Amino acid sequence: MTTFRTIDTLDVKGKRVLLRLDLNVPMKDGQVTDTTRIDRTVPTINELTGKGAKVIIVTHLGRPKGEKKPEFTVKPVADAMSTALGKPVAFASDCVGPDAAQVVDAMNDGDVAMLENVRFYGEEEKNDPAFADKLAEQGDILVSDAFSCAHRAHASVHALAQRLPSAAGRLMQAEVEALESALENPQHPVAAVVGGAKVSTKLDVLGNLVAKVDKLIIGGAMANTFLHAQGVNVGKSLCEHDMADNANTILAKAKDAGCQVILPDDVVVAGAFEAGAPSDTVPVSAVPADQMILDTGPGSAESLKAQLAECKTVLWNGPLGAFEVTPFDAATNTVAQEAARLTQAGSLVSVAGGGDTVAALAHAGVGDKFSYVSTAGGAFLEWLEGKVLPGVAVLRD
Repeated sequence: MTTFRTIDTLDVKGKRVLLRLDLNVPMKDGQVTDTTRIDRTVPTINELTGKGAKVIIVTHLGRPKGEKKPEFTVKPVADAMSTALGKPVAFASDCVGPDAAQVVDAMNDGDVAMLENVRFYGEEEKNDPAFADKLAEQGDILVSDAFSCAHRAHASVHALAQRLPSAAGRLMQAEVEALESALENPQHPVAAVVGGAKVSTKLDVLGNLVAKVDKLIIGGAMANTFLHAQGVNVGKSLCEHDMADNANTILAKAKDAGCQVILPDDVVVAGAFEAGAPSDTVPVSAVPADQMILDTGPGSAESLKAQLAECKTVLWNGPLGAFEVTPFDAATNTVAQEAARLTQAGSLVSVAGGGDTVAALAHAGVGDKFSYVSTAGGAFLEWLEGKVLPGVAVLRD
């Protein structure tokens, strides 16, 4: 059940629709080098223009820190958007004031324009009400389609939505519905796979998840800290020794909540973190003092496949090993491919996201075989932590 407003609730014909997107795309020599983010916004734009809206794109690029810096102009993004849409995209050299108004006033129904970088104004990141008022002058309606910015209470994400009739675009809708289906209203049993380097960066994530999931699978260097906390000698492995008490607190919280925490039984070790370094598989109780754990072992990976087969939902954040270097990608590949197989067979809902996760799943060849893969880094993690995202909260009924 959708608990926030969507495009379906709006009558956009003949209206000026401010469309907040995250088009913070990679650039080189004044050219967009990766159009993925642009391409993903095309369906929302086409739907709005097809219904007779004048679509005015609001976005940011880089960190100009409230100054008008030419290297952060979104003009090249407007050109790339024009190519993606197959139609002209007018460009306004400012996001507020007479320059913006001149471009918007010249639009016909079904036209698309893009306003200059909102972060050229420091008031944007301060969620300044007066700045939001100025932005609101350019539109009749706000459609928010930038989930990856939803964890920030910025003027174009939060204050603007309090000034105009507002709703989620199709990207935002898909993202929030996927996340709600995996954590707020999931089909049980639910497993969470959490990997990566540091427990310290994911304490809040782990603390929130143990209260909501049935199985918590911990991999990557993070698992070393939990093994160390239980008295296992992890040799020269990457390990946050000072986080042992925090790890034990999470284990105790999981036990109280009836959440099964799954750590590796066997691991792949090597003397050096480099491609082709001689490696061995050993039980976790027998890690040599001069070796480092670089992957979850094959026995543990097989048992994780069996664990996933018992689940109806899996939430994935972070790799199970040092996947960037062969052969330490084996466990991540094996388990991710099984999650994808179960998803394609219709027995598992799989939602993944956050930083290295997208790269790890792409490396395993399953980036397009999960139910949903979020490209929102910080917003995805804050959602996993159970935090309220200002940019989503403001769209709720």
